[in-house]
Amino acid sequence: MTISRKLRSLVPALGVSLLCLGAWREVKPGYAWVFPNDHWAHPEFRTEWWYFTGILEDVANPANRFGYQFTLFRIGLLPDPPELNSQWSTRQLFMGHAAVGDFASGKHHFSDLLYREIPLLAGFGTYPDSRIAWSLAPAGTEGLWELKWNGAAFDFQMRDDARRMALALSTRPQKPLVLQGPGGVSRKGDEEAAASFYYSLTRLATTGTLAVGGRNLKVRGTSWMDKEFSTSQLQQDQVGWDWFALRLSDGRDLMLYVLRRGGGGADFRRATVVSPAGEARYLASGDWSIRSTGTWVSSHTGCRYPSGWELEVPGEGLKLSIAPILQDQENVGRRSAQLHYWEGAVRLFQSPGQTVGEGYVELTGYGENNRPPL
Repeated sequence: MTISRKLRSLVPALGVSLLCLGAWREVKPGYAWVFPNDHWAHPEFRTEWWYFTGILEDVANPANRFGYQFTLFRIGLLPDPPELNSQWSTRQLFMGHAAVGDFASGKHHFSDLLYREIPLLAGFGTYPDSRIAWSLAPAGTEGLWELKWNGAAFDFQMRDDARRMALALSTRPQKPLVLQGPGGVSRKGDEEAAASFYYSLTRLATTGTLAVGGRNLKVRGTSWMDKEFSTSQLQQDQVGWDWFALRLSDGRDLMLYVLRRGGGGADFRRATVVSPAGEARYLASGDWSIRSTGTWVSSHTGCRYPSGWELEVPGEGLKLSIAPILQDQENVGRRSAQLHYWEGAVRLFQSPGQTVGEGYVELTGYGENNRPPL
């Protein structure tokens, strides 16, 4: 799998090279997981991300609620350090995306950045240093975007003064870590290389501060953390995915994804159910079904996304309706890869008016020439 045209278009401007591609490590069964070490970067693989979403409430006014996303990406350019005597040479890029949805006002705030991995701009730590990844904040904002290990889970922060938003959150696990797929191998297609190493912490107690729209708030809530690293995920005929991270009020969690073909149909599907005790059960494609019930058209990009779903998992006795808390939760890249995707908080209903959970949904690859760079 080659880097997409959109990501390639960034490379000349950054003064880096794409020579020597092809020596990246592939995802294969039998990986020997070691924690906490595997929370840090894996530069032998081409792509990696640390992904957090959650729903938070204002400690002083719990009715005031927010959804958030914080994602850091490591994008490999060269499998080995370049043989260049320059402090600007790099083998990988650091990309960050962050969003806050204000449920009361209906406003969605998004920030993104992209830096070379060099000492001046951004970097990835190595175990046992507490710092996992960091970068400068966007131009015009002081401080750092940073992800750290706190001994039990993760602390992270971001700030963007131009977007009037900031997060500083600390997490603690409420459930054990879960491998997504047997041995942590998450299949993304029938091709041997179409896979990632993938694990989740589905329930993280979260506290900290949130700044949005001129307000600085103490917040608390629950987060979901995903970590994936791979060299090739999407197959040539796949254009994107619909991904769901759902927490039920009875203590169960569901992760499911549908990879889509160019014509819009489902190409490959997988799901995991996590019990209240943290035990994972992997579902085959025939064990569950999901269908969209509506659409939403973005005023920012003109892109049409599915909006609202019906999910059935007969083996779990589940028949759920999934509804966005806000319609407009589209992230539109400005400083990074110029991609757009929908990433938003949702509520789960067992019957009309009966809320039985909440979560996050990610929709990528919708619109023209918008395939994720994987």
